[in-house]
This record gives sequence, structure tokens and C-alpha cells, in this order.
Amino acid sequence: MNWISEWALPKIKTLFGAPREVPENLWHKCPGCEQMVFHRDLERNLHVCPQCGHHMRIGARQRLDYTLDEGWQRIELPKAPADPLRFRDQRRYGDRLREAQAKAGQEDAVVVAHGTIEGNRAVAAAFEFSFMGGSMGAGVGEALVTAARLAVLQDAPLVVFTASGGARMQEGAVSLMQMPRTVIATRMVKEAGLPFIVVLADPTTGGVTASFAMLGDIQIAEPGALIGFAGARVIEQTVREKLPEGFQRAEYLLEHGILDMVVKRGEMRPTLARLIGLLRQAERQPEPARTPPPLALAAPAEPESAGPLG
Repeated sequence: MNWISEWALPKIKTLFGAPREVPENLWHKCPGCEQMVFHRDLERNLHVCPQCGHHMRIGARQRLDYTLDEGWQRIELPKAPADPLRFRDQRRYGDRLREAQAKAGQEDAVVVAHGTIEGNRAVAAAFEFSFMGGSMGAGVGEALVTAARLAVLQDAPLVVFTASGGARMQEGAVSLMQMPRTVIATRMVKEAGLPFIVVLADPTTGGVTASFAMLGDIQIAEPGALIGFAGARVIEQTVREKLPEGFQRAEYLLEHGILDMVVKRGEMRPTLARLIGLLRQAERQPEPARTPPPLALAAPAEPESAGPLG
């Protein structure tokens, strides 16, 4: 009998108490520099790596918490037809959809809310990439149309945060129809004279990029965000050329005039507030009265010659 393991160790464990279980999510590995970051430090830094500045992906509600002032309200969205094509591959699309809804705690890949950004009234829509890759189906189209209508109703700018793999293949042509539908939604906002601002997060690709995501009055992206339509490998195979370094990244697109700004997550709220304030101020300023040009005075006619006296 080993007295150390059979008698001494149980006595020590009883004296000091049972060891507490350590949660597995206390440390996160940065995808950029592969350093381990303590979860509280990561949350304090808005899920941006304090070592290398890599912007990690965040959920839709986190995005709204970081952007909108305290007290923002989520909008209940109309329900879109579930599984309109009764699609099935390895699993039923309806089963995949219900699983994603239970995991994410929302009906589809977009959350719409209204509130203020540093006191400036705004309507915001944020994509949830963990919900089937943030893919755009009928539910996402309905969410963006609802957000546009709400912005017009409240006379508020619309801010959309994108993070999507594109159209949802399980809805076929129904998902492709959301591309012109969301474009029409952006036109509603612009025709009402309201700012439409798009913030492109990592990744924004496919049909979302090819529709409303590139139609903002101001195009902003987070550092390092992947933005494009097709994948880099597909493009290289098509054009049979090696793509430049950093192709489809936010900094490359800014350099080539596709984006207006690349803004760090910690500076996003004050930047949006400043832009909204400037755009709304420009809208409210009356146009200067146009004074008619002065009438041109006719030159005095020269006196007619009396001719020779006679």
C-alpha cells in the first residue's frame, strides 16, 4: 500500500478543498500573430489583438454594442418564407436553418436596431457571420428593406455593417433576387436625402459585395478586412496571372480608390458620429438664394448724322 497516494494526498485535498475547474475560454489565440490573449484584455480592446492589432470577427449584437449608445433598441423583423425551395443536400435546409437560429438566438443573419451614435440618431443593421456565413437570403433582404423604411420613417441615417459570404445557395434564385431588392432599399434612403454609410468587416464577399455593400455614400472598412466578389484563387485561375500582395484587403482597396476610409474598431464610433454630423449639417443648410444677374444696359445709340446743310 502506497501511503502517499492512499492517505496523504486525500488528506491534503480535503484540507485545501477540491480543485476548481478552469473555463476553457479564458485565453484566445490571435489568428494574426498567434499570441494568447487573456479574454478580459480582449474584451477591453474590443476584440482587437493588443499585440499585432488584428481585428477579430465579432457578432452582430457586439457590433451594435460597440457602435450605438447605451439603450439602443432591436427591431423585430418580418418573417421571411422558410425553405422556399425545400432544398436538401446532405441535410435539409430547414434543419440547418433551425440549428443556426437556436445557436445564434436570432431569426436570420442580420440584426436591425435604432438608437444614437454619440447623440446622433441612426438606424443600424449588422450581419452575423456565424449564422450560415452571414449569407443573404430572403430573411436578410427583408431585414435590409425594413431598416431602410425605418430610416426614412425616423428621418435618420442608415449604417450597415457587412460580414458575409454572399448569396445563400440553399435559396437559389430567391437569394439572387435579394441583390436588386437591397439596391432598391438603398435608393429609398438616398431619395429621402438621408446618409447611407457602409462599414465592410471581414469578410465581405459574393452577392453582398456585388449589390448594396458598394453603394454607400461613404465606404468604410476595418483594417485587414477581406473584401471582394470571387476568391483570389478563382480570379488567378481565370486571368492566369499572379495577384498583387494584399489583393482584396481593405488597405489595397483604399489605395486604389474603392474605399473612402479604413478605420480601426476603437475609432469607429466617433468617426461615424462625426460623419453623420457633417452630412446632416450639410443637408440642413439652406441653399444660398440665387440673385438674378444684373440687366445689361443697352449702349446709348449714337446720334444720327444731320448730313450736309443745304
